[in-house]
This record gives sequence, C-alpha cells and structure tokens, in this order.
Amino acid sequence: MSKYAERWSRALIGLKTVLEEESMSGQAHVYELYIRTTPERLWQAITDGELTRQYYFGSPVASEWTRGARFEMTNPGDPSEVWVEGEVLEVDPPRRLVQSFVAHWDDEMDQQQPSQVTWDVEERGGACRLRVTHEGLSEAAARQVSGGWPQILSGLKTLLETGEPLALAPAG
Repeated sequence: MSKYAERWSRALIGLKTVLEEESMSGQAHVYELYIRTTPERLWQAITDGELTRQYYFGSPVASEWTRGARFEMTNPGDPSEVWVEGEVLEVDPPRRLVQSFVAHWDDEMDQQQPSQVTWDVEERGGACRLRVTHEGLSEAAARQVSGGWPQILSGLKTLLETGEPLALAPAG
C-alpha cells in the first residue's frame, strides 16, 4: 500500500470508528435560546414545580436538587402517574443541571439505558443563554422529544419574559 493510500485508509477507519461510537451512544438534540431574565430566575423556572406546570405540559417537577437525588414529573391529571423520572447527576445553581431521564408516557420511549438532559445557563448582559442537550436517545425517543422540547422551551421563554404561559393550540 502506498503512503498516500495508507493515510486515506487510516482516515476512513477513524471516521468509521467515530460514526459507530456515535451510533452506539444514541442520538443527541441540542437546543439553544436566549431569554431576557436572570440566571437565578431561569434556575427557579427549571426547578420549581409550580413554574414547570406553566410550560412543561402541565407537569410539576419535584426533587431536592442535590447530586444523587431523584427527580420526577407527574401527570397533571393523576399525580400518581410518573411521566418522567431520573437522577440529578450534577447540580451547580444557577449555571448547570445534569439529569438522567427516563420517560414513561409512551412505550416507544422505553430505552435500555436512561438518556441524559443537561441544562447550561450563561448570563449574557440582560439575558441568559440557555442550552439544553438531550443525549443518549434511541431513534424512537429522539423522534418524540424533537417535537416536545421546542414547545417546552418556547413556553419557558414566554413565561419568563411576559409572566404569562404560552397558549398553544392543540396539534393536528
């Protein structure tokens, strides 16, 4: 093999390895937006169940918000029905929150391993940049969350900037 072909061959093997590793770890979705608020107010909106009810499909979040603590979001019509649960993996208020994420609202969401949601908050003058990364998703789970996150984050932004929940018409 010539020295040029060998270089190409190594590059292709490297690309194959990277693509296989990405495929094995699942899909990731990254959402980034700017919200006219403070980091503290944004953190409160992410971690306060009364506020999440107003933008997260009516679901309250509950946790102690310490590393290793459980968190859950329940069906607003039946609080005994857990829609999402997980563990707080990293917590650095008001800058970063990392959670494992196990959804129970649909059989398609069941995965062998929990996915992971990371909330990164960065102050930018009179606003905050919020980056939400949801990774480790199966293909079916990725399809479902890709429609939910834009609604949730739009609702969060609207609530913090106007004080009012976002009124969305039912899909369909």
